[in-house]
Amino acid sequence: MSDKKFNRRNFLKIAGASGVVAGTGVILPKGVLSAKTEPSGKGRAKNEVKPGELDDYYGFWSGGHSGEIRIVGVPSMREIKRIPVFNMDVASGWGVTNESKKLLKGKYFGDTHHVHGSYKDGVYDGKHLFVNDKLNNRVARIRTDYMEVDAILEIPNIQGAHGLFPQRYPKTEWLVLNSEFQTPVPNDTSNKKAFLNPKEYYGMHTIIDAERMSIVCQVMVDENCDLAATDYKGKYSMCTSYNIEKGVTISEMLASDYDYLIVFNWKRLKKALKAGKYKIVNGVKIVDGRKGHSDITLRIPVPKNPHGVNISPDGKYAVCCGKVSPTTTVVELDKLDLAFEGKIKPEECIVAQPYIGLGPLHTTFDGRGNAITSVFIDSTNVKWNIAKAIEAEKQGEQAKKSNPHIIDILDVHYQVGHIMATMAETKEADGKWLISLNKVSKDRFINAGPLKCENDQLIDITGEKLKLVHDSPTYLEPHDCIMVRREIIEPLVKDRYDMFEHPLAVTKNSVERKGKNVTIRMTANAPVFGLQEVRVKKDDKVTLIVTNHDEISDLTNGIAISNYDINFVTAPFQTKSVTFTADKPGVFWVYCTNFCHALHLEMRMRFIVEV
Repeated sequence: MSDKKFNRRNFLKIAGASGVVAGTGVILPKGVLSAKTEPSGKGRAKNEVKPGELDDYYGFWSGGHSGEIRIVGVPSMREIKRIPVFNMDVASGWGVTNESKKLLKGKYFGDTHHVHGSYKDGVYDGKHLFVNDKLNNRVARIRTDYMEVDAILEIPNIQGAHGLFPQRYPKTEWLVLNSEFQTPVPNDTSNKKAFLNPKEYYGMHTIIDAERMSIVCQVMVDENCDLAATDYKGKYSMCTSYNIEKGVTISEMLASDYDYLIVFNWKRLKKALKAGKYKIVNGVKIVDGRKGHSDITLRIPVPKNPHGVNISPDGKYAVCCGKVSPTTTVVELDKLDLAFEGKIKPEECIVAQPYIGLGPLHTTFDGRGNAITSVFIDSTNVKWNIAKAIEAEKQGEQAKKSNPHIIDILDVHYQVGHIMATMAETKEADGKWLISLNKVSKDRFINAGPLKCENDQLIDITGEKLKLVHDSPTYLEPHDCIMVRREIIEPLVKDRYDMFEHPLAVTKNSVERKGKNVTIRMTANAPVFGLQEVRVKKDDKVTLIVTNHDEISDLTNGIAISNYDINFVTAPFQTKSVTFTADKPGVFWVYCTNFCHALHLEMRMRFIVEV
């Protein structure tokens, strides 16, 4: 970010005063760049949530390279919980317990990008969340009744697992996952020719069974596969591709003046699978979706290096944003069948390419026919009308130059990435609140050192103008989010676990030895552990299983073993276990870490390791 005295955004505002944006030849409506315009204030949404009041929405934020998901109340912007996913978490013991280690399989770092909920008939059903790991190419499923991970799936044959989206209709049976980086297939020493020849690298569009958390197939394409979307009829999934050139450097990836929105036809894909038209690589069925090799894929040319693709709540349009083009591309989904049948050209599915600003990335919707797009270079959120953009396109270039589609432009601080409105990825988009997830927070908060926070900004979108109402500093790096109405989620969330859902749930305290293996089964009822003393021998392999028997909601017990680097938490009726080697002789206290009772400090037991 340049100094406040001069930056590109301010320069564009100055240039815009004369009605022309420098270097684009685009004439903007008078006053459209005025970010200081205040709405009348009448009928605006209320963002204050007083003590004792509840938020209207559950916000689910991906945590970026923290590897987690964060639950944020909207509109208060209070961080309510962090769900560890691909990371170690000392607060809960995720990555310490046997249960979590079984899922993580030795990989304790991740890069969560896109969190989405499961659907029924185009609306969230509140059952599951899904999130990708771009770093280690995994997908996790979270149970929303416990708000904890219950499955993690590793995806072979890909790198840069990026765009993720669930099937919306009739329900979430499939997930789609895109590989942003093209790689050899298979990517091993048996494929020596491909190592040095990027023309032999391929992208993958992976289809995942959401219930079984298993891979259905992968569709191989020449291009890379970036962001993902699915339609509202259960017919199509899609990806944007910014590297149709198969480039390995920035200049090579920028060579073409256009790239693609690639659409995948599910009916034809299922037919190919049934007919056995696939090869198996690393245990996965791979269907050929390359250009000229398959009728499963349709390539719609869009400018340039596109990123986000989002579907309007009425299911009519896909909106693609070109990072290196000042435009978005509006694709009419009802025309896709005609294009797949060869009755029209793919580019004839495009019904508008309106000017938005410099560096459009992602689009969200208010449910009233308007789109709102994040613009990275300008550091703006741009509200525009889809129907007006389509009408201007019909009337020709002269009509487009006046930008009749643009309703409002709001300055945000700064370098906005993802953008999301409440319920906007469903057919029940309600146009209440919008979150602008900004990468740079310079000058917005007190200086806390060279590594600064990001800035999530809450915007009221109930009126014609966009109104900024709240800044929320947030730690590295929330990438994307969804916001779900409280009444969808809250009735399904439990106050305690189903105790016997865990096969090792402890009802009777015991210590069992089989050779050098010792199993300790222990209950926890604040303020006492079920055992007061356990004796083992040096170098015994110890498995400690603990079940919290407290029935009171929110009464958690922590279990920590001094000098053994073991620390985890059990919620009411929850069972967790750890396995370790008792390699240090002596007396070690096991104690409760979570304040649970007036006698919390007395909640201890001796762990004695004898020689």
